[in-house]
Amino acid sequence: MMTQAAPGKQARTRRGSIMRAPASFVIIAVILLLWNLMGVAAFVMQYGADLGELAKTDPDTARAFAQMPGWAWVVYAVAVGAGTLGAIALLMRRRVAVPLFLLSLLAVIVQFGYTFLGTDLLAVKGAGSAIFPAVIFLIGIGQWLYARSQAAKGLLR
Repeated sequence: MMTQAAPGKQARTRRGSIMRAPASFVIIAVILLLWNLMGVAAFVMQYGADLGELAKTDPDTARAFAQMPGWAWVVYAVAVGAGTLGAIALLMRRRVAVPLFLLSLLAVIVQFGYTFLGTDLLAVKGAGSAIFPAVIFLIGIGQWLYARSQAAKGLLR
């Protein structure tokens, strides 16, 4: 049986041993790591995209990538990098996952704020282009809240 951990302390069983992570925790952490690694892959592909080739099939996106300022690329890198590090920290049961996921979420907000408020991409591509960014945002909230809840339970040290 598990006892409730005091804030900042790790949950322990009645016998005093450190609580093992439930299988559901490991599954969720692995899924979040895979999700964030897909974000890293998307960043690498978009940053290194051949804009001439992309313009042949999707000129609006090619134009958006070409006009994206350096700071926006940095924010994008922070979003996927912090999310990936947060997922690794979660797998390692480290409390640092919480601020890393929060940093990732804040970077996502800045990144998509620029994309939808600082460009005409939404007007050109339509409201449907906001669906996947909304999913990314919701998963960002979810992973941050999940890490917070696991830290509160004492599962993260």
